[in-house]
Amino acid sequence: MTLLPDNAQLPALVHKHQKRTFKIIIIGDSNVGKTCLTFRFCAGRYPKKTEATIGVDFRERTLDIDGEQVTLQLWDTAGQERFRKSLVQHYYRNVNAVVFVYDVTNQSSFDELPLWIAECDTQCPGSKIPRILVGNKCDLADKIVVKTNDAQRFADQHNMPLFETSAADDSRSDHVEGIFLTLAHKLKNSKPMMSPSSSSWRSSSSEDRSREVGLKIALSGFRVSMTCFDL
Repeated sequence: MTLLPDNAQLPALVHKHQKRTFKIIIIGDSNVGKTCLTFRFCAGRYPKKTEATIGVDFRERTLDIDGEQVTLQLWDTAGQERFRKSLVQHYYRNVNAVVFVYDVTNQSSFDELPLWIAECDTQCPGSKIPRILVGNKCDLADKIVVKTNDAQRFADQHNMPLFETSAADDSRSDHVEGIFLTLAHKLKNSKPMMSPSSSSWRSSSSEDRSREVGLKIALSGFRVSMTCFDL
């Protein structure tokens, strides 16, 4: 009697039952919409009410990517320095990807991006973790002050793809999906499968995940540059 599957079957079994978890931190000035972006992706809707993040908010969602369970942990960080000083090292510990967010209607939030990138470089020296640049609030078309060309030039200088979207606009909800699904694919393809004994492995829980989504996302009208990502 064969008690265990042969070696050729073991990887398939591990792949089927294992769920990988990736930590993604959302960085940027206060009021650029970091909380709304994470809420839109994890809850599938725009929050009715938001308050300034104090410290860090945590949300997560599990996706089925090519038959594999992938959980994205989104760390929504405070934009105000007084709330960040004692926690900044905690934000970056074991991080797998970084999303930099600015408000397309607020020039200052765009001008501050080099400081956020410098912080990331300091906390993750020599790291090759994926980074994405997101311009939020594109629904406020008559108030946009940060031009796409300027944002694209900045993104290219820092080797990041650029996404421009709106967490508030229901018609653009698929665009927000596209941002995080891009990261999910990038992380899944770049990180090797860990054994179940690894500290990165977590058992699946229905309480820990939002609804699963398909991978075919409608991105018509979504302004995005993917030149910096090889998926």
